Amino acid sequence: MRPHRLEVADVFNAHQEQFLQRWGPVLSRQQHKALRDIGLCRTAALGAHLQQCDACSYQTVSYLSCRNRHCPKCQSTARDRWLSRQAASLLPVAYSHVVFTLPQQLAPLALRNQRLLYDLLFRAASETLLAIAADPRHLGARIGVLAVLHTWSQDLRHHPHLHCLVPAGGLALDHSSWVACRPGYFLPVRVLSRLFRGKVLALLQQAYKKGELRCLGTIANLTDPRQFHSLLRRLRSMEWVVYAKPPFGGPQHVLQYLARYTHRVAIANGRLLDLSNGQVPFRWRDSKHNNRIRVMTLDAVEFIRRFLLHVLPPGFVKIRHFGLLANRNRRRALALCRLHLNPAAAETTAILTPLQQQALHRCCPKCQRGTLHIIARLSTYDLATYTTSASAAPVDSS
Repeated sequence: MRPHRLEVADVFNAHQEQFLQRWGPVLSRQQHKALRDIGLCRTAALGAHLQQCDACSYQTVSYLSCRNRHCPKCQSTARDRWLSRQAASLLPVAYSHVVFTLPQQLAPLALRNQRLLYDLLFRAASETLLAIAADPRHLGARIGVLAVLHTWSQDLRHHPHLHCLVPAGGLALDHSSWVACRPGYFLPVRVLSRLFRGKVLALLQQAYKKGELRCLGTIANLTDPRQFHSLLRRLRSMEWVVYAKPPFGGPQHVLQYLARYTHRVAIANGRLLDLSNGQVPFRWRDSKHNNRIRVMTLDAVEFIRRFLLHVLPPGFVKIRHFGLLANRNRRRALALCRLHLNPAAAETTAILTPLQQQALHRCCPKCQRGTLHIIARLSTYDLATYTTSASAAPVDSS
């Protein structure tokens, strides 16, 4: 039996009561749910499936997942299924990675107005990319954008930013040809930054005039229009951070690159080092010092607080498509793009890795030939019977 590896769930279970005594009254319903779900994920409390191999009749008990999108254990399978659907949407071209970041001065406002500010971030970033790409002085083409919201920094602080993956080129505005980017170059970062800044501030001002912004607690002073417009002036005088990586790879490489961003949560279990004396040390990457790997130690209650800062509002869509990749016209637009590109190379060869394929179709660990199939759903009572029986099936909680 494999030794137990420290998980976020262990921190939650060990210090949940202590955390709730301090922060329980201010938690949202979604944060309470995430705290409960992650702590119970793949334990007997949620029940289990009895699985049987179709080749050798081997049986195993597999605990059920919580399926909470903020759970570190549940996201790998969800990611693999999502990636298998995305393979058909990739074009046989290089891709560019662009990151749009909200200034830290806006983070408290975003935390109090998550749905509004995160929607605003998606809108401003996508409109910026589509507008600059359509400008004949830059690319003169209609592009596609896949955008993923992340709200955390490596040390779990609130840091809203958007990862955008964009094909390095687009469809000519008259749909007559494919327009490729210059080699090693996508779009001018400074131009993107200035337009992004302008769009965010304009949308913020519009929301403020409509009375849509909640200014409570540490940002209560922003209810005064003079204070709010003073904040906007300071933000307008700053340079905003937009990062654009030179175009890289092709469809197969891009699919694996996507896996790093699409279903990531605030911190992966693999970064946790220990849990003792109420302290949680974990690895983090210091981007200000050449991405040096460092170790940070947080009080367990503070660790849980920071983790739950990144629980999204119910129903909020954190992966969105724009332009050529927008759901409304994706199939027709991509077919036209492939027609202008080399038709012989248009079919994507992007596939899942063997480990990802195995996650989707579970191979029998005993005979290595058959596939495990669910033959029964076990309740908590059924599991108690299994664990007390001498003929109990092996339990898989991974």
